Amino acid sequence: MTSRRFPPQATFRVSSAAAAAAAALLMAVAATGAHAQTKTLYIGMNGGTMEKAYTQYVFPAFEKLNNVKVVVVPGTSSDILAKAQANKDKPQMHVMFLDDGIMMRAIGMGLCQKQKPSAALKELYPAARFKDDMASGVSLGMTGLAYNKKLYDEKKWAPPTSWMDLADPKLKGKVVFQSLSSSTFGLHGFLMFNRIQGGNDKNVEPGFKAWDRTIGPNVLEYIPSSAKISEMVQTGEAALFPLTPTAVASLKAKGIPVEYAQPKEGSVVLVVGQCIIANNSEPELAQKLTEFLLSPLAQANVLQFGAQIPTNPKAPVVGDGIAQVAAISQYMKNAVNVDWDSINANRPTWNARWNKVVER
Repeated sequence: MTSRRFPPQATFRVSSAAAAAAAALLMAVAATGAHAQTKTLYIGMNGGTMEKAYTQYVFPAFEKLNNVKVVVVPGTSSDILAKAQANKDKPQMHVMFLDDGIMMRAIGMGLCQKQKPSAALKELYPAARFKDDMASGVSLGMTGLAYNKKLYDEKKWAPPTSWMDLADPKLKGKVVFQSLSSSTFGLHGFLMFNRIQGGNDKNVEPGFKAWDRTIGPNVLEYIPSSAKISEMVQTGEAALFPLTPTAVASLKAKGIPVEYAQPKEGSVVLVVGQCIIANNSEPELAQKLTEFLLSPLAQANVLQFGAQIPTNPKAPVVGDGIAQVAAISQYMKNAVNVDWDSINANRPTWNARWNKVVER
């Protein structure tokens, strides 16, 4: 796999001119040309804020333009991949969103179909272009640290600055960590810890050896996904955990007292990708949908209503999105790309070891 990096000179466009009408324009398109909907496209993606943003502010315009209904099949990346694999011979979905590492697995399994050339595809940041255009990024982010601001303020603790803060003795029983075997966030957090211990993406022995005497004693609970974090922050159980700026923004919008912290060692680049599922029943419509989701206005709406960072630099940015995109631009300066080819080759072994040794 070729490395998908941002060129050093790349910056995120922060332009509010002519952007205030972005949301209104998409909805205006959705309000015209109402026709009987005769076909349905099924798209697998995360539920919650992401699903709401797409179903309310993006899909309606595409549905009206193409006489089709788009239905979300919600689930984690692992859930969606499992569904696609189980129905490989007769796909039940047409498009799926997956975290980049899991997307690389899906491509390797032959589950994805090459996307056709389009203006929007060409406009994407290099980091959002998957090899041979077998998938394309719909949002950019990174896995860093998030912390319970209310708890930190009450304890008068300084905000975290390093992945090794997860091992700080004062946080005994206050760290929540996503499972390496089921969560990209957990995998990213472990790999960064492993690097600090002297390992790399091919050799995780240092990380496994050091876990029980560093971070392990601080972990209150290993969770399969980040769904419980909101509740655990509000109850004061969770103080520190791996998370993305986008997820933090979504929690803050709900009144959850969390903040994002960029570790000094760097965060891990995380691209949410989309791919057209191979051999699906509506290949042309699926192609149209993936192209539409890369368009500047579609991406502007998902940023405005779902805090998803655009992969298309031409997406207009307004309101809170200006600060969000500017922050991501800063975080990308020391963000790390991991070696997904090596990771996916070894992950089944790592998963088994994690489940047996860490989450025993």
